[in-house]
Amino acid sequence: MKELKLHYHKLKSENRLFGLKKPVIAITGGIATGKSSVTELLRAKGLGIIDADKLVKSIYQTREAEEYIKKNIPEAFSEAGIDFRRLRELFFESPEIKKSIEEFIYPNLRDAFLKEASAMNQQNFYIYDVPLLFERGIDLKVDVIIVVYAPRDIQIERVVQRDQCSRDLAEKILTEQIDIELKKTKGDFVIHNVGSKNELAVEVDKLLLQLLS
Repeated sequence: MKELKLHYHKLKSENRLFGLKKPVIAITGGIATGKSSVTELLRAKGLGIIDADKLVKSIYQTREAEEYIKKNIPEAFSEAGIDFRRLRELFFESPEIKKSIEEFIYPNLRDAFLKEASAMNQQNFYIYDVPLLFERGIDLKVDVIIVVYAPRDIQIERVVQRDQCSRDLAEKILTEQIDIELKKTKGDFVIHNVGSKNELAVEVDKLLLQLLS
């Protein structure tokens, strides 16, 4: 079993996210800083990870989500179902739509998290990949914070390339998140993702030596 060193068991369960008994390592950063690359390396080492984005996607796959979007945000719904590209644009363009989506998603996130967490018995801690850790105040409810870092200009370039979106939309997305330079100062550990995959792998290995016994 993979074990987190006792030094990093910082919180009591009543103060931890969802009242969890095991400690939580949060991996965060900004959009396109490379969290997925880091979690891929961790999974390759046999570590279980709960991915907030995947939990949200699973919520969107429900009949309840379809009905909610059809009723409340019809411009992002078609005969084929939810138009996620349009929904994303609307989310960052309209504060009202953003609020409506969050009011639907976040109450359902707890159950989705706990369902996945209940199947994780191979380690005495959870790893939670959560982009909006600081924005949602979750940073106060986890034991260890790892920030995956890349400068803002690199973030924008990666978003435009990856999502085939405009630079304007990429910048709007970034303004919805706390600046990566500030996040960098709030982490217990920082992984710099500005070089090669091999360099990133070396950083991850060094971090695991510090955290795990």
